[in-house]
Amino acid sequence: MTRRDSSVYLLDILEACLAIEAVLADVSLVDYRSRRSVRSSVEREFILIGEALTRLCKIEASTFDLISNSRLIIDFRNLLAHDYGAIDDDAVYGLAFSDLIVLKAEVTELLDQRGESIHDAAPLA
Repeated sequence: MTRRDSSVYLLDILEACLAIEAVLADVSLVDYRSRRSVRSSVEREFILIGEALTRLCKIEASTFDLISNSRLIIDFRNLLAHDYGAIDDDAVYGLAFSDLIVLKAEVTELLDQRGESIHDAAPLA
């Protein structure tokens, strides 16, 4: 397994934020609750975000510490991955329209400071 640069994890987080935004475009809370494929997609991207933050913490704790609620995001990832019965669909949906906006802005700023952008990542498929 190749060691990844911290910027790659930041790009992974940003891509996941954008994917959540795209999936939830024009999706109401009622639609979110009733569409398993949408919920699964959003949850998967949140899991990816938490995993990327876990790895970022291990290789560059100083950057990890600059991201608000980074530890809580990892805890949320663990809930999604390991305690599916405790998932509150309303809370997940709400996070996508609150905390995710902050995360996206912070990660974008960190990437800008490094002279990198989402265009430096592999294309979304």
